[in-house]
Amino acid sequence: QVQVVESGGGLVQPGGSLRLSCAVSGFTFTWYRMAWYRQAPGKERELVAGIVVADGYTNYADSVKGRFTISRDNAKKTVDLQMNSLKPEDTAVYYCNAESLGDWRQYWGQGTQVTVSS
Repeated sequence: QVQVVESGGGLVQPGGSLRLSCAVSGFTFTWYRMAWYRQAPGKERELVAGIVVADGYTNYADSVKGRFTISRDNAKKTVDLQMNSLKPEDTAVYYCNAESLGDWRQYWGQGTQVTVSS
């Protein structure tokens, strides 16, 4: 049974930091690209950052480059998103995504709310 479970969201002041974590099970972790997406109210879901588990290749949305860092732990089967210098426009529900590099099947987590506000 596939499980994708996010944790670590919350309320933070502008300029603050949060770390999101995604724990997965039920599939071969190293065969996947893992990513974080976000969706703000009234907006489409957008890619924030991605990482190819096998080789660690990463990519980021321009809006978060230099502020966010995605990383993975192959032994624990987790993917983290370190978010620094947070801005109010980072407020959204953040989703963890797993995409197979073989057949492109995808799995999604339930999402975790991140609110940046003073």
